[in-house]
Amino acid sequence: MRTRRAPAWAWASLVVALLIGAPLLAVLVTAATGPGASVLHIAATTLPEMLRNSALLALLVAVMAGSAGAVSAWIVSTCEFRGRRVLEVALLLPLAMPAYLNGYVYTWLFDVAGPVQQSFRDLTGLRYGQYWVPEIRSLPGAALMLAMVLYPYVYLLCRSAFLQQSVCLLEASRTLGHGLPRTFLHVALPLARPALAAGIALALMETLADFGTVQHFGVRTFTTGIYEAWFGMDDRGAAAQLAVGLLGCVFLLLGLERLSRGGRRFHPTTTRQPPLRPVVLHGAKQAGAILACALPVVLGFAIPAGALAMLAATSGDPLDTRRFLPFAVNSLMLSGITALLAVAIAAMMAWAVRMHPSPARAFANRVASLGYALPGSVIAVGTLVPFGVFDNALDAWMRERFGVSTGLLLSGTMAALVFAYLVRFLAVALSAVESGLARLKPSFFAAARVLGRTPGQAVREVELPLARGALLTAAVLVFVDTMKELPATLIVRPFDFDTLAVRIYNLASDERLAEASTAALLIVLVGLLPVAALTRAMRRAD
Repeated sequence: MRTRRAPAWAWASLVVALLIGAPLLAVLVTAATGPGASVLHIAATTLPEMLRNSALLALLVAVMAGSAGAVSAWIVSTCEFRGRRVLEVALLLPLAMPAYLNGYVYTWLFDVAGPVQQSFRDLTGLRYGQYWVPEIRSLPGAALMLAMVLYPYVYLLCRSAFLQQSVCLLEASRTLGHGLPRTFLHVALPLARPALAAGIALALMETLADFGTVQHFGVRTFTTGIYEAWFGMDDRGAAAQLAVGLLGCVFLLLGLERLSRGGRRFHPTTTRQPPLRPVVLHGAKQAGAILACALPVVLGFAIPAGALAMLAATSGDPLDTRRFLPFAVNSLMLSGITALLAVAIAAMMAWAVRMHPSPARAFANRVASLGYALPGSVIAVGTLVPFGVFDNALDAWMRERFGVSTGLLLSGTMAALVFAYLVRFLAVALSAVESGLARLKPSFFAAARVLGRTPGQAVREVELPLARGALLTAAVLVFVDTMKELPATLIVRPFDFDTLAVRIYNLASDERLAEASTAALLIVLVGLLPVAALTRAMRRAD
């Protein structure tokens, strides 16, 4: 039985949720001002290119990531072949690889002076210009880099959808003479459309939020435009207006899919169905299945991780341990603080809705979850604008009253950076915590109350220990995402405060990938933590 009167902490969760959603409001308010000279210049020169590149990049990533994720999920879900159990887990490994690292590695491998073309010239005796190779630094190349690390979103959701589909429908299709490919295209894939659309939507949000990859490949998108308007033109209003345009693109993508689905439903009509019997593959079919599942893993993880390990072993960062250590310490400190705060805030918000449900709290939680749909550059703009207004107002008041300048208390500080991370990744923690709480039976809480425990004691002694796995999962996911975040870090970070991600960006921008490999490999190793957590969850689900 839940208490009717909400305590102070429940109201505090409502205030915190609204504060987390404040950057979105700040961006909208800042963008509401009239178009300045910078915006008019951008609209007349580079805006059409940014729109075209962003749309084409999203389309290519949707096709490539959707195809790789859905096909590999179908194969490991419905077929039995040598190495299937290994591949179904290995297909998650590219999640540990940030897209910008893939971009840095593949440009180094396939550039004119890179090892691939150099080896080809040594073998054939040809000189540069006497042969043709596709240009890696291009929009299709950037789309390929992104798709190789984003397809696991589609794979995870589609695999779950395929395993839950009605076996009777699949068997009926096979009885009518359809092989696995036709059954996949005409039966399984249409039924898995919500999962496919959700996976592609996640991939597209990450694509539109990407900065490191598109900047390295010389592809001008909304994200690079926001960065240029903020630093190149020193125009926050122009950056905010571009951020609103990018935000509109994100919501347009989500809205179009929902409208196209209409009122149709995609679920089995009965829960009484036999278990799925995998089709045993042999010969050429087995080789084709292995190739289809192994290729994304090799391209998205094995090649870049192997190249980074080789570079780190042979060259690596030239800085000695004493000078390199601050980058790792800064990343670990920021990630740890953000993870702890995100889990604490998510737990407070989730339990507030669970213990004292109300439309206002539910709405506030959803607003606070919008941050994951916002690119880091948009969040950076939304964070610095209100922080700058507060700092300037406080400084002016202190000068007028006491003749003392307070300077910048919040803008350009670690507190502002942690806040930006919380806005960006609180949705990850909140989703994990809410999912864990949804699995707790209400009878546990009721039993504790019958035994004389107060609501707070019942949560602390019964529900909190049972939800410990969900809280740990949330902390790991936020920790790793914070380690990899680049756009928000570049814009919001304090002066002369560099992280591993910034160190990689600075070195790779100067074509010094061998030196960046040490920091890159550390981020990849940390990124393996959520892969291990997801692997354990998949094993339990099976």
